[in-house]
Amino acid sequence: MDNAQFRRCGHEFIDWLADYLETIEERPVRAAVSPGDIASRLPADPPETGQPMDAIFNDFNNIIMPGMTHWQHPGWHAYFPANNSPESILAELLTAGVGAQGMSWVTSPAATELEDRVLDWLRKMIGLPEGFSGVIQDTASTATLTALLSARERATDYEANEKGLRRPLTVYASSETHSSLEKGVKIAGYGRENLRIVPVDAGYAMIPEALEEAVRRDKAAGWQPAFVAATLGTTSSTAVDPLGPIGEIASRHGLWLHVDAAYGGTAALCPENRWIMAGAERADSFVFNPHKWMLTNFDCSAYFVRDPGALIRTFEIHPEYLKTGVDPYVKNYRDWGIQLGRRFRALKLWFVIRSYGVEGLRAFVREHQRLARLFRAWVEAEPGFEILAPSPFGLVCFRLNAGRGEEDRTRLNRALLDDLNASGRVFLTHTVLGGRFALRFVVGSRLTQERHVRLAWDLVRASAQRVRTLVTAD
Repeated sequence: MDNAQFRRCGHEFIDWLADYLETIEERPVRAAVSPGDIASRLPADPPETGQPMDAIFNDFNNIIMPGMTHWQHPGWHAYFPANNSPESILAELLTAGVGAQGMSWVTSPAATELEDRVLDWLRKMIGLPEGFSGVIQDTASTATLTALLSARERATDYEANEKGLRRPLTVYASSETHSSLEKGVKIAGYGRENLRIVPVDAGYAMIPEALEEAVRRDKAAGWQPAFVAATLGTTSSTAVDPLGPIGEIASRHGLWLHVDAAYGGTAALCPENRWIMAGAERADSFVFNPHKWMLTNFDCSAYFVRDPGALIRTFEIHPEYLKTGVDPYVKNYRDWGIQLGRRFRALKLWFVIRSYGVEGLRAFVREHQRLARLFRAWVEAEPGFEILAPSPFGLVCFRLNAGRGEEDRTRLNRALLDDLNASGRVFLTHTVLGGRFALRFVVGSRLTQERHVRLAWDLVRASAQRVRTLVTAD
């Protein structure tokens, strides 16, 4: 492709994206395909000769797009958001075009220094105290693994990297903690048997007294407690673990405190939500994802540490071919995590923050919280429905409370979920809270307005009537 062709296709693709975002509401939220449908339309072998971009783009529209689930759809109420914005899309285009690999300062000074500055902006924006330093990871799962590895090294006086893990270390997390913690425990060599699950209260937040008891029990048995994860906005219900008491326990027993605020951290942009950060000054590491609820397209996970030295000592390695004369004076982010190669993720974050401003981002979060409260109020006022968890952010957990027992209710609500999603106009997911099947309704898409939330509620009520009738008929 020559430059003239690139220019023509670039204009065409931007026009297509603008039309896509403008008309996305007309598409079904979920792809209406079966497993293997897309693969069956793709050749088994690659082309021997190059093909024109028009033909490739035509296949993108006719083969690929029918198999896409539309995360930016205003009827997207599933999982947590992975929203974007025009500003973020344009920055990603520039990042791809420049093609920088930001593994060290010398490979792209601007990428390093912009990341350093933008992460400090983020620290201030969410109320994380002075003294924390930030780096962009790809996802919160990677950030959690990074924290586990750093904690492992600190707990073993940095011997594990040299000699392997020679004694068992214990890790603590609530029963509502994200599954990436368990995966990280396995990868980092702690062993799943050394993961202690701490009970939660009626609001699904960790019980500090239960944590204290578990730590004391392990110490008395000769184990070495090393790590505790607290969550600000659990995946199932957006429960908020009490950082203050957990942090006191971590400090008293020498545990690394990792705070997973992957979704909920964005809420702290608003001063009225800053209560979730009480106790954050005791954290050793803290992560939240601008690629979830802050209009910055995937992937962009902000990871902060109180002691960068512990992080660097865990990950740094200095082969001759990576050494430069400026190393003593700069940050080389290759030593701040698992990856050597690093994308220039800070650019899209910079574009978003500058374009919206802090107040614009706060307004975005506040509107989503307002819409979630509105939906919750409708559920609470409707006979036959019940709320199953607090709703501090943009998630409402609810169910149709009918049927003669829990098994009956589960069957009814599974049918309700399937009926809703079959409409193509909304997409919800489920979880299980205290043994009860729950529907999760998230407000997170940049394009979602009050009319979309009202439509979703109308669809819920209509689906509930249909499945009630079917269950009664059975």
